[in-house]
Amino acid sequence: MGSISVIGAGSWGTAIGVLVSGKGLKVTLWARNSEFCDTLRKEKENKLYLPGVKFPKTLSVTSTLADALKGARIVVCCVPSHGIREVFKGAALMEGAIIVSASKGIEQKTHLTPSGILGSVLPKGFNERIAIISGPTFAKEVSMGLPSAACAAASSIIVAEEVQEVFSTPSFRVYTNTDTIGVELGGAMKNVIAIASGISDGLGLGSNARAALITRGLKEISVLGSAMGAKEATFYGLSGLGDLVLTCTGPLSRNYTLGLAIGRGRSLTDILGEMRMVAEGVKTSIAARELAEAKGVELPITEQVCKVLHEGKSPKQAVMELMTRGLKHEF
Repeated sequence: MGSISVIGAGSWGTAIGVLVSGKGLKVTLWARNSEFCDTLRKEKENKLYLPGVKFPKTLSVTSTLADALKGARIVVCCVPSHGIREVFKGAALMEGAIIVSASKGIEQKTHLTPSGILGSVLPKGFNERIAIISGPTFAKEVSMGLPSAACAAASSIIVAEEVQEVFSTPSFRVYTNTDTIGVELGGAMKNVIAIASGISDGLGLGSNARAALITRGLKEISVLGSAMGAKEATFYGLSGLGDLVLTCTGPLSRNYTLGLAIGRGRSLTDILGEMRMVAEGVKTSIAARELAEAKGVELPITEQVCKVLHEGKSPKQAVMELMTRGLKHEF
C-alpha cells in the first residue's frame, strides 16, 4: 500500500486523515491556506474544525497540492462539491491511483455528482478508478473512535473492496456497493431534507412532522434516484436511510442546524455569515430542483426548501402548501 492523500482539511477531511493514519498508514492532509497549514503542523491538531483530536505521527500536512499528490496510491477528495472542479483540474495524480470522493452534493447547471465532476476534469484513464465513501458519519464521532459504518462504492467491485480495506478499522465498518449513482444521490439529497427537518423543528411542529418529513424525503430521494438509474435498495442502506436519519436529527448536522435557525426566524444570509463550515444542502437544493425538472419528476419538499431559502417564502406557508397538496396514494 502506497501513501494516502486527503485533499481538504475541514472537519471531515481531518477526521478521515486521523482515521486512516491511525492504522499506521502514511497520510498527507492538504490544506488550501498556507497559514492554516502552518498552524495545523505546529499544533498537530485542527482546533478550528475538529478540536481535541490529536494527529497521529504518520499524518503530515501540506499546502502544496503537488506534494500532497506525489506518490499517493489513494487520493481522498474532501473538498466541498462546488470547489472540486477548481482544485482537481490539472491535478497530477500517480498512474493507477484510486480517487475516493468523500464530498456530497450536486453541481448546479451540470447536475454532476462529485464523482462525475472528478471524472470530467481528470484524465479518462481514471474514470474506472473513482470511488465514493458515504454513510451516516459525523466527523467528530468518527475521530473519537465511536462505532460508525459507511459504504465504499465504485463501478468496479475490485476498486470498492480496496477502498473498503483502507478505511476499515475496529470502530469504522465499511460495506461495498457498486451503485455509485444511488450512493452519491442519497448523500447529496439528505442535506436538503435535513434543512426541511430543521425548519420543522424550528417552527415547533413536533416529532410527528419530523418523522413524516424524513419518510417522504426518502421517497423523494428514491423517485429521483430511479429516474437516474439508481437501485432502489441503495436508498434503504447506509448512504440513504442511514445518512438521512442522522442528518435530519443530529445536533452536529450543519444542514439541520441551518434549517433550525431558519425556522426560528433568522435569515439565510446571517446564518451563512456565521458558519465556518459548508452546509451543502443550500446549493444542492437548487441543483436538485433543476435536475428534477430535467427528469420530469416531482420533489415537493425539495421545491419548498428551495423557495424558502432562495425566494424568500415563509416557512409556515411552505408547510401549509405541503400539507394541502392534492391527496394521493402513498406509493
